[in-house]
Amino acid sequence: MASTDFTAENLLRELAPQVLGAIIRRFRDFSAAEDAVQEALLAAAVQWPDEGLPDNPRGWLIQVAARRLTDHLRADLARRRREAVVVMQAPADEQVVPPPSLADFASSFSGAGAAPEQDDTLILLFMCCHPALTRPSAIALTLRAVGGLTTAEIANAFLVPEATMAQRISRAKKSIKTSGVPFGMPTDRQRAERLDAVLHVLYLIFNEGYTSSVGPNLQRTDLSNEAIRLTRGVHNLLPGDGEVAGLLALMLLTDARRPARSGPEGELIPLTEQDRTLWDREAIAEGIALVTATLSRGSVGPYQLQAAIAAIHDEAPRADETDWPQILALYGLLKRMSDNPMVTLNHAIATAMVQGPAAGLDLLNALDADERLAGRHRLDAVRAHLFEMSGNPQAAIRHYRVAAGRTTSVPERNYLVTKAARLAAEHEP
Repeated sequence: MASTDFTAENLLRELAPQVLGAIIRRFRDFSAAEDAVQEALLAAAVQWPDEGLPDNPRGWLIQVAARRLTDHLRADLARRRREAVVVMQAPADEQVVPPPSLADFASSFSGAGAAPEQDDTLILLFMCCHPALTRPSAIALTLRAVGGLTTAEIANAFLVPEATMAQRISRAKKSIKTSGVPFGMPTDRQRAERLDAVLHVLYLIFNEGYTSSVGPNLQRTDLSNEAIRLTRGVHNLLPGDGEVAGLLALMLLTDARRPARSGPEGELIPLTEQDRTLWDREAIAEGIALVTATLSRGSVGPYQLQAAIAAIHDEAPRADETDWPQILALYGLLKRMSDNPMVTLNHAIATAMVQGPAAGLDLLNALDADERLAGRHRLDAVRAHLFEMSGNPQAAIRHYRVAAGRTTSVPERNYLVTKAARLAAEHEP
C-alpha cells in the first residue's frame, strides 16, 4: 500500500498542472478552476489508494474537476435565477446563460480529439502570464499553478519572505478576477509579449528541481524533468528564438551532471569532486550543439551566456582543467545584463579561481548590504569556501556554520556542517 500511495502522490503532482490547464481553457476562470482541481486531487488522494489507479488518471481528474465546477456554476446560477424572479418577476431562463455541459469536456478525457497532455500545461504556462498582472506576480502565480511549488519555495526563488509571497499570490488572483480579462489561449503576439516571463518561470522551476531549497532531498527530478519538457515545447513553438534555445541548452548541460551530484545516502557532492564519467554525455552533446548554434546568430542573452558557462564546465575532463578565465569573462558580460545577486556571487567565485581568493572576497563585500541576500545561506557558504581557499580555516569554519544554520535544505546543511567539522578537526590546536 505504501508503494501505491507513493505512486499516486507523484502522479497527482505531475498531473495537477495538466488538469488545471484543461479546466481553465474551457471555463476561463482561474480561481474557480483551481478550487475544482484541488477538490478533484483531494478525491483522488482519498479514493485511489483504496480503489487503485484508474485506467486514465488524467481523464478521471478532469472529469471530477469539471463536474465539481459545473455543480458550483449550477448552484450559483440557480441562486441568481431565484433572485431574478424575485426582483424582476421574469422567467429565470431569460436572465441567465445555461451552464456549461460536461459534454463540452469529452475531448479532454476520451477518444479522438483529446488535446495532448503537454499542450494543456504549455497553454497554462502562457495563460498564467496574464496581462492584468505585474511580471513578478505572474511568475509567482505560474510557479504555483504550473510548477506546483509551495509558497515557501517560491519565496526562496524570489529572495523574499514567505508572508510577502503569500500576499503577492493572493493579490494576483484578485487582480485577475477583477480585470475582466478572461483566461484563454494567447495569440501569437501575446505569446511573444509573455515569453520573457514564461522563460523565467521555467528557469526557476528547473532550479528548484535541480537543487531543492526546502526539505530532505537534494533534488526533485519531477520538477527539473518537467521544466526541460516544457522548455522543449516552447523551443518547438519558437525554434528561432536564441534565448529559448539558450535556456534549453542550460538545462540540459546542468541536468547532465545529476547522476554525480549525490552519493549513496543522498549526500551532496560538489562539482569539483564529482565523478565526471557519470555525466550524461548525450545531454551534454545536445546542449553544446544548441548553444553553439544560437551563439553563432549574433544576438546574445543571459540564458545563452549561462549555457556557455555550463558548457565550459561540462567540457573540462577534470575540475583542474576548467577554463576559468573564459568563465570569468562570460560572468563579466552577464553582470552587465543582470542585477541578480546570484550572478555577482558566481562572478566572485570565478574571480577567486583566476585572481585568487582575496580578490573574490573583496567582491563579496558589496553584497553584504543587498537585502535580497539578507539571512540567506549562499553568501556565507561562498565566503566560507573562499576563506578556506585563502588559508583562513577559522573564518571558513565560522561562515560554514552560519550558512548551515540558515539553509532549509537538509543535504546542503549536512554538507556545510561536515565541511566545518572536517576543517575544525584538521586545525585542532
